[in-house]
Amino acid sequence: MSITLEKSESTSHVTVGKSSVVKGVEFVDLKRAGDPVELAKRYNEEGADELVFLDITASHERRDTMVDVIERTSDEVFIPLTVGGGISTVGAIRGILRAGADKVTINTAAVKNPELIRESSSIFGSQCIVTAIDCRRNHRIEHGRNIITLEDGSQAWYEVVVYGGRKPTGIDAVWWAGEVERLGSGEIMLTSMDRDGTCDGFDLPITRAISEAVNIPIIASGGAGNIEHIYDAFVRGSADAALAASIFHFKVYTVEDVKRYLQERGVPVRFL
Repeated sequence: MSITLEKSESTSHVTVGKSSVVKGVEFVDLKRAGDPVELAKRYNEEGADELVFLDITASHERRDTMVDVIERTSDEVFIPLTVGGGISTVGAIRGILRAGADKVTINTAAVKNPELIRESSSIFGSQCIVTAIDCRRNHRIEHGRNIITLEDGSQAWYEVVVYGGRKPTGIDAVWWAGEVERLGSGEIMLTSMDRDGTCDGFDLPITRAISEAVNIPIIASGGAGNIEHIYDAFVRGSADAALAASIFHFKVYTVEDVKRYLQERGVPVRFL
């Protein structure tokens, strides 16, 4: 489970692996962090504004997202809930929304069938459809790619990966972000696999590049290890929201700790 803090309000995000919340590095070496429903209740009480459940092995294991967890959570918390993982059809999206979710994230299915974004956003509204983009740095410079200068001065392009980061696609992440916006996605949840679970900070070069390339909100994901990293996602990465997991699951910080820090530095947040 993770908390996503937005400019002007904050959100929570929950990473789900089967029946427990887990956290790992690059979506592997997963460690149990607790029961998803209990953690959701805790974050709700701490003042989070939104929860995101990601069933990170659903697509890889070719199974459906856990509807029972969604139903139990929606009965216990009263803040917006976003759900992703293994969602590949309009019918599945409808089922997740009926179970109590307010939004869904689609990733692997959207890459395999981009029209799913267009179809689902036209049926349920773009505000319900969040496209998750998982990507990884590729230092093999190729013509036609969006080449980005990294922190050390080297260059790379970012390749979209699917099935929980297990399979590269050859798709340029900046280009794909523009496509999902054109197809009707209401938001993008961007995860750099090079940073996920490392606690070394968000991947600011790709976050900034995509934030500047599209006009829909960007949720930065992967790498938050302290409060400063979240601040950097807003100020240096130009993100609209910053998602964190470990620092909240393992009680390094509370939601209020992060909100106070951001508020003191001029980032508007909402308190209960």
